[in-house]
Amino acid sequence: MKKILALLLLCTGLTAFAAPVLIKMETNRGDIVLELYADKAPLSVANFVQYVKEGYYDGTIFHRVISTFMIQGGGFDEDLVRKITRDPIKNEASNGLKNLRGTIAMARLPSPHSATGQFFINVQDNPSLDFTSEDNGRTWGYAVFGKVVQGLDVVDEIRFTQTGPNPPFPSDVPIKTMLIKKVSVIDKMPEAKKVEDQPVK
Repeated sequence: MKKILALLLLCTGLTAFAAPVLIKMETNRGDIVLELYADKAPLSVANFVQYVKEGYYDGTIFHRVISTFMIQGGGFDEDLVRKITRDPIKNEASNGLKNLRGTIAMARLPSPHSATGQFFINVQDNPSLDFTSEDNGRTWGYAVFGKVVQGLDVVDEIRFTQTGPNPPFPSDVPIKTMLIKKVSVIDKMPEAKKVEDQPVK
């Protein structure tokens, strides 16, 4: 495990004591800026950043949206075709970070160590997703590895979009495409747009 961690950190230029990594997620509803915590969740951050640098998330969608829970994306294209991923990573949900409103966490299958490329952004506090023990998949929780620092209004716009069934999903798929156009690592926080700069809807 130490060798795997060292390789991941080397590949992404991260260190265990690195400053937060800034990510810009450009969507068709506006930009979301994320701050990722490599000191708290080194494997999750390294994994996410590698996907970003590979352009993996470009052209994907938020395919699962529940207004009282979270918005999930990163695994399907506009035609709801599942993307191929790398191997799963170890669950870091015991890092002390909580699934609070605006945080980003790794999505996974019932198995605790099954997270790959998909992620979700909590739209409210979700304590039921936090780590409590290593007893089973449910108590392991979902690993938070960052938070939204700009564009929470964009998250809320996606959150409240109308949803419905769309195969292969029986529900919760946005009727209008919530497209992730491009995701990139950035060097500094973008200037917040002034009210007069916002496009008229």
